[in-house]
Amino acid sequence: MFRDLLHEAYGAMRHNRRRTALTMLGMAWGIATVVMLLAYGDGFGQACANIFANFGTKLVIVVPGRTSMQAGGQKAGVLVRFTLDDVDALSTNLPQITDITPEVGKQAHVQYDTRVFDFPVTGNYPNVPAIRVLKLGQGRFYNAEDEIQHSRVALIGSEAKEKLFSGRNALGERIRVDGLSFEVIGVLSAKMQEGNDDINRVIYVPFTTMSDLKDTHYLDTIWFTYQTPEYERLEQAVRSVLAVPHKLNQTDRQAVRVFNLMMQVHQFEIITLGLKVLMGFIGTLTLGIGGVGLMNIMLVSVTQRTREIGVQKALGAPRRYILMQFLAEALTITLIGGVLGVILAYAVALSVGRLTLYSAFAKNGEAGDIRLIIAPGTLIAATLILGFVGLVSGMVPAFRASRLDPIEALRHE
Repeated sequence: MFRDLLHEAYGAMRHNRRRTALTMLGMAWGIATVVMLLAYGDGFGQACANIFANFGTKLVIVVPGRTSMQAGGQKAGVLVRFTLDDVDALSTNLPQITDITPEVGKQAHVQYDTRVFDFPVTGNYPNVPAIRVLKLGQGRFYNAEDEIQHSRVALIGSEAKEKLFSGRNALGERIRVDGLSFEVIGVLSAKMQEGNDDINRVIYVPFTTMSDLKDTHYLDTIWFTYQTPEYERLEQAVRSVLAVPHKLNQTDRQAVRVFNLMMQVHQFEIITLGLKVLMGFIGTLTLGIGGVGLMNIMLVSVTQRTREIGVQKALGAPRRYILMQFLAEALTITLIGGVLGVILAYAVALSVGRLTLYSAFAKNGEAGDIRLIIAPGTLIAATLILGFVGLVSGMVPAFRASRLDPIEALRHE
């Protein structure tokens, strides 16, 4: 029976080739629109993920501030200052922390040969690459041995390298930072950089060595990464740990400012989900227009084949067979149109390539641009939408055909 249905559907489609081709084109355009819109939503989400991955996602920056509440016998407005004891307290009391580093920085005069620039210099622990997502372009990172030996070694950003050395090799060369000689042991790969951001001009030195350039007793910030799904509670946990030694109110957000990048990631995930839903809705409406066209063509086909239906019913064909006959024709058109639409969507995605987003206002921001990503989930969602539209569009004409009165059908002119 299934083979007969397909044979009759093929015969009907072949008899009206132009009409069938136009209907398939409408379905193909509809499903291609659905796939491309969903792919755009996935591409936007991936672009946002790449942007945050450039800076780190599960990353917390703790910045000292001034108290805004009275606590521990102290009045409001007291300056909070971090030390290495606070780093130890956080790493000891928060088992979620995977890597932690203090940071002390300054703007320094950096010189190589006759070239002198003002670059930010920062002292961190050797685990700073994992925390700040630093990728090595050349050379090596400084290590624990460099930290212990107070080595005057430096890791320079890509833009700092270009300004100081132009196209020359920087590894093994010595630069002067505020008059002190440092050996360049590594050059970092370029990171995404917005506007006049100095992220690619930073000079990284061991934390112990930073004391030669600036007093490191008091820290500028504390950076750490973590592993826990309950990132919302982490901010309060940090304040709770630091409240006791500094005699702070645990709810004082001005005294200890905590920046958790995962909060922004979550906000963008919500925006991305809303965009995907919107894109899917618009695509479904577009595909629905193709479905209306399919329904109209099938209704015309029912009208044209009314006498044929009457003959089939007079010869004993059940209503179920008539219904399946027209439904099979509608679903065949839908299936072929869907395959053509997916092929069209892939062709457009490959030809479009990269759509400018983050690179419009950030250097090295190509990874933050949108690419039409046709993921397996996108194809599954598009197939379900296509199947629903094709089934609804085919059922109405199929029901109409199956309910025709055989006598009236045979008398139809």
